[in-house]
Amino acid sequence: MISREQWIDEGLVVLAEQGTAGLRIDKIAGRLGLTKGSFHHHFAGIEGYRQAILDRYEQDALDATGRALAAVAGLPPRDALTRLPDHVSFDPRLEAAVRGWAFADPAARTVQERVDTARLDALTRLWHDVLPDPAAAHTAALVPHLLMIGGATALPTPGQADMRAVFALLATLVPTVR
Repeated sequence: MISREQWIDEGLVVLAEQGTAGLRIDKIAGRLGLTKGSFHHHFAGIEGYRQAILDRYEQDALDATGRALAAVAGLPPRDALTRLPDHVSFDPRLEAAVRGWAFADPAARTVQERVDTARLDALTRLWHDVLPDPAAAHTAALVPHLLMIGGATALPTPGQADMRAVFALLATLVPTVR
């Protein structure tokens, strides 16, 4: 029997590939080789399923943020900024799909706001080690935060090597991390 988690996994894949329009029970059941009855064994309806997908996206994003920042913790500021993209793990297609969803759905917007707030707070804490003024640390944190959002939504989406090069360039442009 397929698990609830497998339904959510497939929903995230479909969301990244097709956006919210692809989140149809019949289509996802077909992809999994199942009937809609299997879906209803795990979820009360499409809204519950969509919320489960959003919940997983949020948890995965928060976990990835924690892992990325832990990986660069203790490095000199320039090295931390340069290496941050090596440790950021998110699917830009999924990121763009959830951001698009957030414009049309209050639940998705709430989740995306929490994810963005957590990411920005984590980056601000990282920058606070370099810039003790909270306002300056926040402004500095906005730069990589917005770069990642822009990179995820750009077409064509920049690859990992491109994002690494952008962050390396950014490190050379910020006088306080030299």
